[in-house]
Amino acid sequence: MDESELPRVLQQLWGVEGRSRPGPKPAFHISDIARAAIKLADAGGLGAVSMSKVAAELGFTTMSLYRYVDAKDDLYVVMLEYAFGDAPELDPTLDWRGRMTAWAEAFRDGLRRHPWVLQIPIYEPPLSPNQLAWLESAMHAFDGTPLTPQDRLSAMLLVNIYVRGTTQLTANMLTEPEQAREADRVYTQRLAMLATPERFPGIAATLEQSSAEPYGVDFDAGEFAFGLDTVLDGIQARIDRLAR
Repeated sequence: MDESELPRVLQQLWGVEGRSRPGPKPAFHISDIARAAIKLADAGGLGAVSMSKVAAELGFTTMSLYRYVDAKDDLYVVMLEYAFGDAPELDPTLDWRGRMTAWAEAFRDGLRRHPWVLQIPIYEPPLSPNQLAWLESAMHAFDGTPLTPQDRLSAMLLVNIYVRGTTQLTANMLTEPEQAREADRVYTQRLAMLATPERFPGIAATLEQSSAEPYGVDFDAGEFAFGLDTVLDGIQARIDRLAR
């Protein structure tokens, strides 16, 4: 295949006609494969997804999938494209910081709906329609700032990495409020027993000043916002230097 030619999976996602393949007319659409794979991943994690299981979910043979995707990596491309859906429409009346916060929160919410996304290995930048639309949306969040196109891309990647990291950190935490409170209570008691002021003064001081708000319950409202604000503060500092 010519290096400039789109892989078959991207041709389908973009609605581009590639070279026809021999065999019967396709029985379903690439979006059907995406929905079946996402259903499996949402129920059992990324490990529950295989070509044979996706085919079974659709009621077809495994070989039939190869008319749409060449390998499991192509299946991941399709899953990512449909899992996130359309890029967020950012409010143009907000400043860049408000727009970027809205984008980051939308990205976080997508990852929380489909935490298996964090398990998909990343080998190359995105090329599918929705993935590029999310990228473009983030780039436009910086409209009105002196950031260059490359600066905007780098800033978006910084926010992306932050959101992925914090979501990964909490992916396996308890989400039921009562369970989270009990887990937090037990953790705090054990930490207080082990992190004595003599050996771990910094941790002990934090425990003394803690409001006892359950960590698992308040993470998004507190820690996520704190970290995102700090990241955006750094971007603002760069904007300020460029504006001088």
